[in-house]
Amino acid sequence: MIRAAVDATIGQVGAGLYGVACSGGVDSMALADATIAVAGAPHVVIVTIDHGLSPHGAQVARGVAAWAREQGATAIVRAVEVARDGSLEAGARAARYAAFEAAIAELGLAAVLLAHTHRDQAETVLMRILRGTGPAGLVGIPARRGPYVRPLLDVPRAATEAYVGERGLPTWDDPMNADPAITRVRVRNTVLPALRAENPTIDDALVRLAASTREWLAVIDREAAPLGQFPIVCPELARHPAAVRKRALALALDRAGIDFDASHLEALDELVRAPDRGEVGIDVPGARIVRSYAALTVAGRLGAEVVRSASSSISSSDDYEVRTWQPGDRMCPVRLRGRSRKLSDLFIDLKLPRARRATAQVLVRRRDRTIVWAEHIGAAFGESPDLPRLPR
Repeated sequence: MIRAAVDATIGQVGAGLYGVACSGGVDSMALADATIAVAGAPHVVIVTIDHGLSPHGAQVARGVAAWAREQGATAIVRAVEVARDGSLEAGARAARYAAFEAAIAELGLAAVLLAHTHRDQAETVLMRILRGTGPAGLVGIPARRGPYVRPLLDVPRAATEAYVGERGLPTWDDPMNADPAITRVRVRNTVLPALRAENPTIDDALVRLAASTREWLAVIDREAAPLGQFPIVCPELARHPAAVRKRALALALDRAGIDFDASHLEALDELVRAPDRGEVGIDVPGARIVRSYAALTVAGRLGAEVVRSASSSISSSDDYEVRTWQPGDRMCPVRLRGRSRKLSDLFIDLKLPRARRATAQVLVRRRDRTIVWAEHIGAAFGESPDLPRLPR
């Protein structure tokens, strides 16, 4: 089952050099071994991330790398710094994906294989329900997004455990998997076991819900996608059913790199359907959306008070500095959920005119040189929407 799933995924990706994200846990070791068996060791790079969150992290990373090299595969270890000023889980994810992006660019990887399984999918859907997601949030983890592919998404945890046992593979424990401060750990160890007492097949039910939602979304998106970009003509969008309106608003916010939840979509939908009455605005995380007569636009971004001038002068504080973006700059926008991309590509995605791109400013955290906000894009994934106001 494991190797067949990997073989099917590699067939879809095509020939190339395949990265495998491997923490040393049961799922990722099963994936790493199966990928080496299917693709051949010379075509595999095992990528291990040391988040610096455990005193044994570096030792585990070295152990995984040594095992991979014994199999004939290439192995790389990336030590990352996790931001501590927000959600630890979100910070670790952002740092991890930034390291993956760097490895993709460095090594020319055709794809990075991730070891999320059926259990991870069920947990993700449940976590989103608990947070109060809208229907689109129920799609869960995608099988493929950009260079990231998940061959084991339909594979039960029992199958990876059996594979590792049969193959006699070494495994290492990740301390984050036992930390009750992390939402996923509490869901896995407390919430899901309680739900299984009511419905022993709750994991399968949650995964089916995600699959059904993806089918629903594909139909809705055919109608919503052409409408989902700022500026939005409110009377035109208001003629559509509620599901199409809200999905179009979600796509517009996503494309603009603006975070949101179901309550923001409700408020914006009301604004779209309201009669013209001059200018009315709604604050969402990191931005302000304004309806001015018939048009809905992004009127302000987090930190806009320091970048209204088109000059390249730098404003600064003790912790942050503002500067004009530079070629090669990268960030992790909200819409990519922690995946890093070049700012130049993000601006092109937004169809931003060259003249406006040239003067775009970024907010840089001094201690790690991370871009935490960019003009026209907004706050980076996992960053607080309440970054400090900088002096002029």
